Amino acid sequence: MSALRWAVSSAATFLLLAAASAEVSHTALDCTAPQEMTRFTVGLPNTARAIRSGKAMVIVAIGSSSTKGVGASDPAHTYPALLAEELGRRWPQLEVTVINKGISGEIASQMLARFERDVLLYRPQLVIWQTGSNQVLRSGGIEGYADTIREGISRLKAARVDVVLMDPQFAPRLLARPVHLLIVDSISAVANDMKVAVFRRFAVMRHWISSGQYKIEDIISSDGLHMNDVSYSCIARLLADSLVAAAEPGTQGRRSEGARDASR
Repeated sequence: MSALRWAVSSAATFLLLAAASAEVSHTALDCTAPQEMTRFTVGLPNTARAIRSGKAMVIVAIGSSSTKGVGASDPAHTYPALLAEELGRRWPQLEVTVINKGISGEIASQMLARFERDVLLYRPQLVIWQTGSNQVLRSGGIEGYADTIREGISRLKAARVDVVLMDPQFAPRLLARPVHLLIVDSISAVANDMKVAVFRRFAVMRHWISSGQYKIEDIISSDGLHMNDVSYSCIARLLADSLVAAAEPGTQGRRSEGARDASR
């Protein structure tokens, strides 16, 4: 073999090994969080009813850029798309549809204004409402924010829709704004008062960092704000676990392990 051919072959082999190593490290490093961070304190009765029917389930994910999937390598790696895959493995008897209605830059009041068109029109059993990040970035306070969330929850409940709020991501640009803690606390307080679920994304991602599972640059894009394929995938997996635990108490362990085996 000539020196040139050997060099080319060696380089190709190195790239393949590097890619394989990166893939192994991604899948082998299990993104976990304590159950007190991921388990909901309320049930999801309409979701449970859809499961019992064995027919179809419609979930609408409404939010801003981290619902739309900014930072993901392609639409298939957004959290709603990955969530649909995760739930499809856990609930193979159902036709699970997750509709992505994320619009970059929106705050809660803008999302609420399109509930009729982008949420209720689809007659979902479950809505995942990701909110708060742009409230942190675009405003100096939280005046009116809680009231907006309350109004949205009331409208969804009136339509017999289960609600899961998703709070902000743990990202440097949000951490630089002191108001971010007020937003996270406000979401938790409203959810507790109105008896709806919260997926505590902020606490979960902070746990990944504090526990050494990831460094911030592993889960946040170079812009210091948006998530990436790794964090979208982990959030989708943990959120799927949370939904199963709330909708089908007692089946979580069996279904979660089955989903992990199928993904390997």
